[in-house]
Amino acid sequence: MSTRPGPDGPRRPLRVAAATIVTLLLAMIGLAAPATAQEMAESFIVEGEVLQDGTLMITETITLGSARPDQLEQRLATNRELLDNTHLSYQISDVTVSAGGVAVDPTIATDGDYQVITVDTADLADPVVISYTVRGAAAALPAVPGQPDMTEVSWRVLQGLNVGVQDVQGEIELPPGTRTSDINCQAGPPANTVSCRTYASGTFEATYPQFTDGPRGPGEVVILTFSLPSDVVTPNQMVSEEWSLDRAFSAQPVPLLSALAALLLGGLGLWLLHRTRGADAAGGAPTMVATFEPIAAGEERFTLVEKILPGEVGTLTDESVDPIDITATVVDVAQRGHLTIVELPRTGGGHGAIEWTFERGQGIDQLQDYERTLIDALAPQDGEPAKVSRINEALAPVIPVVQDQIYAEVVNEGWFAGRPDEVRRTWTRIGTIAVVGSLVALGLLVAFTRFGLLGLVLVGLAVGLLWVSQQMARRTAKGSSVLRGLQVLAMNLATQPTTNVPKSDAYAEISRILPYSIVLGSFDRWLQALVDADDDPGVPDPDDLGWYRAPATWQLSDLPSSIDAFVTTVEGKLFSRH
Repeated sequence: MSTRPGPDGPRRPLRVAAATIVTLLLAMIGLAAPATAQEMAESFIVEGEVLQDGTLMITETITLGSARPDQLEQRLATNRELLDNTHLSYQISDVTVSAGGVAVDPTIATDGDYQVITVDTADLADPVVISYTVRGAAAALPAVPGQPDMTEVSWRVLQGLNVGVQDVQGEIELPPGTRTSDINCQAGPPANTVSCRTYASGTFEATYPQFTDGPRGPGEVVILTFSLPSDVVTPNQMVSEEWSLDRAFSAQPVPLLSALAALLLGGLGLWLLHRTRGADAAGGAPTMVATFEPIAAGEERFTLVEKILPGEVGTLTDESVDPIDITATVVDVAQRGHLTIVELPRTGGGHGAIEWTFERGQGIDQLQDYERTLIDALAPQDGEPAKVSRINEALAPVIPVVQDQIYAEVVNEGWFAGRPDEVRRTWTRIGTIAVVGSLVALGLLVAFTRFGLLGLVLVGLAVGLLWVSQQMARRTAKGSSVLRGLQVLAMNLATQPTTNVPKSDAYAEISRILPYSIVLGSFDRWLQALVDADDDPGVPDPDDLGWYRAPATWQLSDLPSSIDAFVTTVEGKLFSRH
């Protein structure tokens, strides 16, 4: 006979399993509840006092109850981060601990931005009393016009406990005769606090700042803040700043306005310096340096009106003695008869490079000191004349002397208030020192302050000063007028018909123009004018010019290539003399 199970028979094992799981869960919950209770102290009572110097004295009375941890740990923050990479630092001192009225030796250690107090509480009696002193919790509030200066006292009266607290309360005693109603209390996780349960101050029930709160979990905080007049409690905040680019180049009002003020005043100073020391004095009408005077129908003679030589023209124009000025002077003293440029026969069957040497002449006009120095170096009276291929060796020792003499001449003529090279050198030195100094200032300002923008402005102004130094020296009114006259002459050299020179004296007339065209432009067209003035084309002209002597087969048609090569070679050698 078969037997069937009842209707609940197959489900019985499932019910048993479910009952077992529920029982285990209840057991786990039952075990968890006592564990949570063990982490909760019964009460946390704060008694504090703020002194007139801003020092805050705190005494914490902690009743752990029956469920106490083996160790009680409290982490007191010694640093508080504010906005803009600013930190408040706190000094924690005079830490004492007692338990059940008996002094206990705690373990005190530093862990980063925390001072950690650890007490072995397994065998200690309640209450555990922790006392300490805080400096740095009293901070000056921003001044308000018409209001007395105020000090804000703010401290985490509960912080860093490794146990929770069922009830938190406390009171901070103020200096005698002082009250405040400006109070705030926040509690909860450090990053998400809310208002405390109750807080008050300056009332009949709460003369001093008081608060209550709880429960609070491990690590949660209670922050009590109140303000007092600064003549009652002196601020003692310790502010430190963490370096960053945003901090170093702060655009806050004071650093920004300082940078703008420095930029405005410094820019104005540079402008005034340039106007008074660098810009040329205003002159009158252009001083005519040279003109083309009509002497006959279709003929005009080049006539110097102002005594200014080609080497001085370049110096007055660009304020420096350059190789082109030296080259123009060599050509000028040659065409005036004091020197002869001698083109030597080419070697290598006529395919070698052109070479030149010099012969001393007997010119009839007076030489300037720098011209005489050049002639003595190129064609010494008691020595071998120099060759252009090695002209740098002959001129290198005397170039500084020549430059000094030309600079002295342009000052003696009244065209500059001071020697251009010395004035420029002095201001360049000042500008260089300013740049170096401003870079040092920038580094210091960036490293230690918020005034990096001011440092950048200082560097910019120093660079501006260095640029202005290159605009020195200042031409006098006379020099400015002569300079404008040279500009007129440069235009005339570019536009004057080259066929209008006197036909009877074309070689000498054009030769007088050539040195000026070297420094003022139009050199090629006046060289071609010499070629066009040849009255016997196709016939060798080795010595027709007088100041330029060439090999026997040389013709005036060869002049452009010969003189152009001469000028280019001399300039190149002088540029490379160092």
